[in-house]
Amino acid sequence: MTTETHAVLRAKALRKRYGRGDALVQAVDDVSLELVAGESTGIMGPSGCGKSTLLYLLGGLERPDAGEIWVAGQQTSRLSESGLAQLRRRAIGFVFQDFHLVDELTAAENVELPALLAGISPRAARRRAAELLDRVGLADRGRHLPATLSGGQRQRVAVARALANQPLLVLADEPTGNLDTAATQDLLRLFGELRSAGQTLVIVTHDSRVAATADQLITMRDGAFVENLSLAARARPGLATLTGLGP
Repeated sequence: MTTETHAVLRAKALRKRYGRGDALVQAVDDVSLELVAGESTGIMGPSGCGKSTLLYLLGGLERPDAGEIWVAGQQTSRLSESGLAQLRRRAIGFVFQDFHLVDELTAAENVELPALLAGISPRAARRRAAELLDRVGLADRGRHLPATLSGGQRQRVAVARALANQPLLVLADEPTGNLDTAATQDLLRLFGELRSAGQTLVIVTHDSRVAATADQLITMRDGAFVENLSLAARARPGLATLTGLGP
């Protein structure tokens, strides 16, 4: 087990509920996780099993009802809302399933925004945005507004934006959901480069191509982890096939 001081992300006994009475939903149920720099984790499972909620908890966008989370050595439950926001700006990049791009900003300006919020100079932020848009194949779309981009292009802008502040931890919710085969392969190569550079990835996905590249693959069901396999274990013959992964 990796020590706490070396873990980029550590979560212990997380629980999150929504609703009351008969409408109570246990979205995340006693989940624990630990990741070190350069490690990639894929999370799969049927729709509604708690995958996206878990990402929101890990990224500090929601707070758990129980359990603890450490990101870059900081226990998030001990941080104020402003302190948590500062940690997100400094250490976390988030790729949302529905993009969450700012409609009034160009693609380049959307990518620049997290870098500016993290305190990077405007010139460096522009340079970083241009580099990232090039890496996701959108060097010629920087001046376009999100409404003029296809779903796949907006997805790639969202990925570039998540990397703008050079975060220790990247949390991605279905990052290939709107991408064609060629764009998916490009994104997988980019993720590989990020891991080699020491960035830690947590990727919620239904895409077997993405799952196949993860160092560990976790299956969720009803808010809980039901299976956790390393890349080495998945390569061994005779292992049980993952089930219940949804369409």
